[in-house]
Amino acid sequence: MSRIKVMVVDDSAVVRQVLLELLGADPGIEVIAAVADPLFAMQRMKSQWPDVIVLDVEMPRMDGVTFLRKIMQERPTPVVICSTLTEAGAPTTIEALAAGAVTVITKPKIGLKQFLNEAAHELITAVRTAARANVGRVITKRAETLRKNTADVILAPAGERAMTRTTEHVVAVGCSTGGTQALQHVLTALPLVCPGLVIVQHMPPTFTAALAHRLNGLCKITVKEAQNNDRVTPGSALIAPGGKHLLLQRSGAQYHVQVRDGPPVNRHCPSVDVLFRSVAKAAGPNALGIIMTGMGDDGARGLKEMRNAGANTIAQDEESCVVFGMPKEAIRMDAAERILSLSELPRAILQA
Repeated sequence: MSRIKVMVVDDSAVVRQVLLELLGADPGIEVIAAVADPLFAMQRMKSQWPDVIVLDVEMPRMDGVTFLRKIMQERPTPVVICSTLTEAGAPTTIEALAAGAVTVITKPKIGLKQFLNEAAHELITAVRTAARANVGRVITKRAETLRKNTADVILAPAGERAMTRTTEHVVAVGCSTGGTQALQHVLTALPLVCPGLVIVQHMPPTFTAALAHRLNGLCKITVKEAQNNDRVTPGSALIAPGGKHLLLQRSGAQYHVQVRDGPPVNRHCPSVDVLFRSVAKAAGPNALGIIMTGMGDDGARGLKEMRNAGANTIAQDEESCVVFGMPKEAIRMDAAERILSLSELPRAILQA
């Protein structure tokens, strides 16, 4: 039976050496490389691809979660996150698991070498479990089946006639990679007197509830995972549940949300395109659309539809994005009226 080929990616020389010794001592595991960052890892993987990657999060040149997403898109590979940034319930944990990590092991910030030695069994078990995971089959199949879906599978495009203006305003936000931190930056800066927000952050089921709960504890405004028929009210933010699409609807001068099952759009459920299209239809010029950091192009077409319907639209700038994919595509399509940094977004929301 062939040994599990493991690559360790960690910027700490001490961690690399300890993991090399611990994992290499198992007769069923072969550590084929231990490198300091993802760019070195990508160079090594050109000659030999690992069965499992043990990956840190905070590293120079490229962070671990961005590398994880890149690997999952190019050649899905089981990944074990081993980092000090992944304490239980932290946004990084949620993001890493959402990006496809098989499991997460939290390293302490002190007593690291002792911890790694004591956690040898846990690490070896995690590597063996990851090696049996079907991430390649699942993610590859998912990419093949979701490639062609657009927002049309959920609702029809907005009509050409713009909505009349009302006193109620809505801010629609879409983000993905890096979005958990970006949302925290924006939402914690908002006062109680601000427009109601509807948000899609790409995440699987269960993690969006944890994200909303954490943000609610940090913010002045109320943040919750959206439920069907929730009102969109000033001083509150509704986050789309993982695995469900979030749509805005209008009743008189008031807005509420619909949480709906449906196939993924642009490979995502919830999809930013679906939310933005529904906002274009229900709110038109009474809305502000913001597309933030994220990989891919989900939300770009929807933001263009919002702009065509009379809404104000903003894309986050490249310098402040973790991944300048979604905003870049929106800018390319002329969907964004303005390009603002992350620090400028709270003021833009208040001016809406």
